[in-house]
Parts: sequence; C-alpha cells; structure tokens
Amino acid sequence: MVRVIVEGKDKTYADGTRYIDIAREYQSSYDSDIVLIMNHNKLQELHKQVPDNSDIRFITTRDSLGMDAYNRSMSLMLMKAMYDVIKGENIDSVCIDFSLSKGLYCELKGKVILDQQLLEKIKLRMEEIREKNLPIEKRSINTEDAIALFHKHKMYDKEKLFRYRRVSKVNLYRINEFEDYYYGYMVPSTGYLKYFDLHLYGEGFVLQLPVKENEKVVPPFKPQHNLYKEMKETCKWQERLGVSTVGDLNNKITRGEMNELILVQEALMEKRIGQIAEKIASNPEKKIVLIAGPSSSGKTTFSHRLSIQLLALGLKPHPIPVDDYFIDREKSPRDEFGNYDFENLECVDVEQFNKDINALLKGERVELPSYNFRTGKREYKGNYKQLGEHDILVIEGIHCLNDKLTPNIPMDSKFKIYISALTQLNIDEHNRIPTTDGRLIRRMIRDARTRNTTAKETIAIWRNVRRGEEKNIFPYQEEVDEIFNSALVYELAVLKQHAEPLLFDIGKDEPEYQEAKRLLKFFDYFLGVSSDNIPKNSILREFIDGSCFKV
Repeated sequence: MVRVIVEGKDKTYADGTRYIDIAREYQSSYDSDIVLIMNHNKLQELHKQVPDNSDIRFITTRDSLGMDAYNRSMSLMLMKAMYDVIKGENIDSVCIDFSLSKGLYCELKGKVILDQQLLEKIKLRMEEIREKNLPIEKRSINTEDAIALFHKHKMYDKEKLFRYRRVSKVNLYRINEFEDYYYGYMVPSTGYLKYFDLHLYGEGFVLQLPVKENEKVVPPFKPQHNLYKEMKETCKWQERLGVSTVGDLNNKITRGEMNELILVQEALMEKRIGQIAEKIASNPEKKIVLIAGPSSSGKTTFSHRLSIQLLALGLKPHPIPVDDYFIDREKSPRDEFGNYDFENLECVDVEQFNKDINALLKGERVELPSYNFRTGKREYKGNYKQLGEHDILVIEGIHCLNDKLTPNIPMDSKFKIYISALTQLNIDEHNRIPTTDGRLIRRMIRDARTRNTTAKETIAIWRNVRRGEEKNIFPYQEEVDEIFNSALVYELAVLKQHAEPLLFDIGKDEPEYQEAKRLLKFFDYFLGVSSDNIPKNSILREFIDGSCFKV
C-alpha cells in the first residue's frame, strides 16, 4: 500500500496505482481535464506509478503547464496524421514555425501540394486518432540510437540538435508506430486532445488551439497579415544566415563563425531600422512616432537607434515618455486585488498629454512634465519644447498603439510601430521556442542587474506582466505602420551564461522552481558564447550591460 496526500487529504492506495487512476477518481470535481500531476513540487506525467508518501495536486488545461502539455501533444497528433495521410516518402519536412492567431503556423515541404482538400483529410485523420483514444507512449533510448533514428526519418534538425547534447538518453513519444522527440511532458492519450482546427494560410496552415482561459473553445481564426509578413521576413534572414534551429547555431559556434554571425545579424537589424526611418522621413505629415511593445522587447534601445537614423535623414527627433504623464500615484486605479494597476490607461493624464502634443504640433512652446517615481508625483522643471519644420516626436509607452491615448491628435500625424522579440529560432522543426521565453530571460537578466531583483521574483510577477500585455498591447499589434522584430538569432547562446546562475539560485521548494527547472533544461540545448564581440549599440546590451545608450 502507498500513502498519498491528495489535494491536502490523506488517502491509501494499492501498490502499482498510477497517477491516472487517481486523476480519474477526482476528475468529476474539475471542469477542465487533469493532464499532469505535481508531486512534492515535481511535475509528473499521469502514466507513472504513485510512490509512497506522495503529496499531489492536479494540473489541468486551465494551468499554463497543462495547456503547454496539451499543445505539445496536439503537435505530435498533427504529425502522426500528416504522415498517415501523405506518407513519409512524400514529405521532406513539416515545420512548426511560429505562433499566429492563437495557434501555430506550420509549413509542409515535399512532393505534395498543400490545399484545402488535403488539409481537410489531415483534420479528419486527427479526429479519427482522437476518437480512438490512442495511448501516447514514452520510451528512453541511447542518444546515439536516437541520432540514427532521426537521420533515418529525415528529421535532420533533431539529428543536429542531439550531436551537442551531453545526456546519454533521449525520451521519445509515440502514437502507434509514429515516434518523435518533444521538449516537455505530454498528456496520456489522444482522447484528451478534443479541441482544435486547421486553417489554410499564407504558404502553409495554422493549427488553431484553445487558450487556458477558455480551454474548451477554439477561438476564431484571425489572420495577422502584418505579423505574418514580419515573421516570414525573419525566416528569410535566418535562411541567409544559415541558422534556423539550435543545431544550426551550435554548428556556427563550433566552427568559430560566431563573430561573423553577430556582425551580419546586427547589420541586418540596422538596415531594417534604417528602412523604417526612411519610411517615416518620406511622409512629412508624420510628426509623431508612437512605439509600443511587450516587456523586454528592447523598446528603449530601438528608440535610440531609430532616432539616430532619423537624424541621419535630416530630422530632429524628440523623445517623450508617456510615463511622464502619469497621474499622482494615490489617484491611480486599483486592480481586483486592491493593488495599484499601473498598466491601466486611466493612470495616464490623457487630456493633458493630448493638449501638449497638439500644442507642439501647432508650433507652440510647451513646458513638458517629468514623473518622479520616488514621490509618485508629476513635476515641472522648465523642460520647454518647440517644434521646428524638421522636428519629430518619438513617443514610447505601453498604450501608444491604442488610439484612446491620442484621441485628439490627427490620425495622419501618427506613425505607429509595434516592437517585440519575436523569437524565430526553433529547437528543431517540431519544437518552437515561445516568444515569451526569450522575453522572460531578457527581463530576468536585466532586473537582476539594474534592480537587484532575483530570478524568483521576476518569474513570480511574469503572469501579471503577461496579463497586462494581453489587455493593453497585443490587441493593437496589427493596427500599425510597421512591426519590428528585435529578437537576435544568436542571443540565447549569450544569455545562457547570464541566466543560468540566476535560475540555479531558485530552491526546489519554491513555487517558481518548476519554471526555473524548465528554463535550465532549455539552456542545455545551447552551447554558450561570450558577449565580448556584441556591438555597444546592440539591443542585447540593454539587458546584459555595456550599452552606449542610457538604458
């Protein structure tokens, strides 16, 4: 017999009981499917046997960890269905490229034409696999055997990836005879994968998935043309650089080609910033550049570099932070927990902001405020501005893409830019790196350096940061003149050295340990490189130190 504490209650079960047996016993008490178990703060898959003296709680698809497992398992079922319908000899590759419209954008290459008819066959096969409730089985094999297996199945990205792994074993997941590698845990069987859809889009298709806030509903597909265009352009860059996956990046490192890679990547980024500046300069009526993006996108460095490009084109940029128009702290709105909601638009004195900007556009002399974050008060210290013929305002802030911030400013005066670190480097063809991971790692390093904040503290607040982004930034990302991707193809190999010591400092009993463990495992894929050759104007310098700008 084994003694188990289940959700705080003592129980006894027979030897050989599996987590899935206990999950089934309690499932009726949960609206969402139980897909994983947390035992003594250690994540476990449901197929495992329950050890004695366990203390377990259930992870459902309403949890981030549970929804990640759902999405990962859905990718495996998609691959199984595609290889069933198309047959392996006609497939060169199936790549899960990036996130798009609450789903995953994928591309198929091979001796077949992807059209609506083929996509419907794949969807039908996925539904058949789901209805059969086939087990998702796991086995561990030697790394050398795994490399040979990946080569046999033409999964060359995985073959490259595991040449650099120090581990002696690799965990593979299987649905019937189809076997693949995935980074992270899976649900027990295909019957759990109830909600999905497929949509033909661009040069590929989108696997549309539910979100944890409403895990039983597949949201409608919303084409994101601007985001898609930017991501495809990033793909082209990476093809030119010869780096699309972690294995490619590790190859560059071992061959001593990193310095050239860094310089070319930075040159491509500078060229892109220059193109945006030229577009602004070619429209004289655009007198206000509005920049917004999620946390740790590199907005500050981007604003400086864009300003330099504008100067080179004969314009005179003037930076104005929206934060300087915060209302006094005690008047700020509060969230449902009673805390100040500093990301709420009501924290900004919108009326005064619009009044000052319009006055500047009319050529009037205006005294601009500055916000004292120590006292929580707006102050005026004689900072006067008056715009000339070639002057232009560069405004950065979380609400800059929301027209409610600038309701009284003429639309034809605005040039909107959405910036984000849209990670396009993938682990391999079936395992993408979420954009939010790259930004979390950036922020963790910067906060530790500039605010003496621990990685534990940064991880703890990340959910609230993400919630603010979902509300205040992401809904407006398509309503812009330009999208700028600040992710650097080489950056995770550099950030590894800075992040790992911070993550190792999080104790096993801390609530943030699982996330720290996941990120440490993630960094195991990368060979590390020095930051010595990174230019001082690089966006990455905003996070690791050494920037030539005041960031």
